[in-house]
Amino acid sequence: MPALVLLGAQWGDEGKGKATDLLGGSVDYVVRYQGGNNAGHTVVVGDQKYALHLLPSGILTPECTPVIGNGVVVDPSVLFSELNGLNERGVDTSKLLISGNAHLITSYNVTVDKVTERFLGKRKIGTTGRGIGPTYADKINRVGIRIQDLYDESILTQKVEAALEVKNQLLTKLYNRRAIEAGQVVEELLSYADRLKPYVADTVLVLNQALEQNKVVLFEGGQGTLLDIDHGTYPFVTSSNPTAGGACTGAGVGPTKISRVIGILKAYTTRVGSGPFPTELFDEDGAALRRIGGERGVTTGRDRRCGWFDAVIARYATRVNGLTDFFLTKLDVLTGWEEIPVCVAYEIDGKRVEELPYSQTDFHHAKPVYETLPGWSEDITKAKTFADLPKNAQAYVKALEDMSGAPISAIGVGPGRDETIEINSFI
Repeated sequence: MPALVLLGAQWGDEGKGKATDLLGGSVDYVVRYQGGNNAGHTVVVGDQKYALHLLPSGILTPECTPVIGNGVVVDPSVLFSELNGLNERGVDTSKLLISGNAHLITSYNVTVDKVTERFLGKRKIGTTGRGIGPTYADKINRVGIRIQDLYDESILTQKVEAALEVKNQLLTKLYNRRAIEAGQVVEELLSYADRLKPYVADTVLVLNQALEQNKVVLFEGGQGTLLDIDHGTYPFVTSSNPTAGGACTGAGVGPTKISRVIGILKAYTTRVGSGPFPTELFDEDGAALRRIGGERGVTTGRDRRCGWFDAVIARYATRVNGLTDFFLTKLDVLTGWEEIPVCVAYEIDGKRVEELPYSQTDFHHAKPVYETLPGWSEDITKAKTFADLPKNAQAYVKALEDMSGAPISAIGVGPGRDETIEINSFI
């Protein structure tokens, strides 16, 4: 059963779209299993650049069936905007499948998200304001709206009214906002029903049957390991599980069907939003990484915080996800540095710590312990094999592999689809 999970091994934005797209020609299904339009992937095909937020990256590969699983939260207006944009550029989106059990992001979820962040002020989490967290909260509180509810107006109306009973109290009495009318929300949601219907499917059945037929299924996580609601830097995390276990619950497949788990590692580290970040740089090196790496959020448009590679985080990702391989991206961005620091441990209260501390307080106060590796100045974007890389670049990759606990099986040496060195096949 060739089922692969591909996920971010840092704080997201590692280049998962490029990795997924690289595998697309060998993959029959690409499945988004968590998150919503708070995740962004940039995929470069030839001279064309595509920014995907909600859709699986496999939608750019004609032979592949893209799937939005039950663990995803879907904003229908964003979905159709993204589909329209791809259709206008000649991309066939007709094969897309969407789980009827996926929850819908409603207009009131977006409103609650924005006013809550504003209300928190300095204590804000740093959400994208797109209603993701409130939608997952509704799901857990069992007042969420699922896609299948669009096809029973009576049930839809009852669920919207129930959800708004509490939210309108919150909006009017705490946030001094106007109450939201249930009828308007129902009308808006029903306006999407007909267009959504051709895509809606029992994706759990589809995917399990595909695996039984030895089809290749790739499960694609949004965000990254350190943003996982359970295993990330809580509370500065997303509202779902981008770690490998989330693929099972978010797509409806058993763990025994997963054959390989691939972690995407950037050759340095970035983060968007609030929260601790031990290797963050506030100097010219940080500005250079941001500029050369084009480090601006695909979905948020916010500049990413940048820092040196953190091997402690990489080891943690290997352990939490059971990683079998790494895909190292953006190695080319480091070209030109004479020396490149790598964080190999932390110093916390005067003690050296080799593994990620479970205590939020300790992690917040962690100071990076660096080892410095020699850099390189040669252009590596034309490299096709590992041997084509400069000796110092090879040594850097091998050092990161030794520190991270899993083999590096592919290396991104540029943004293009063909600018990748494949060391070991993922399939």
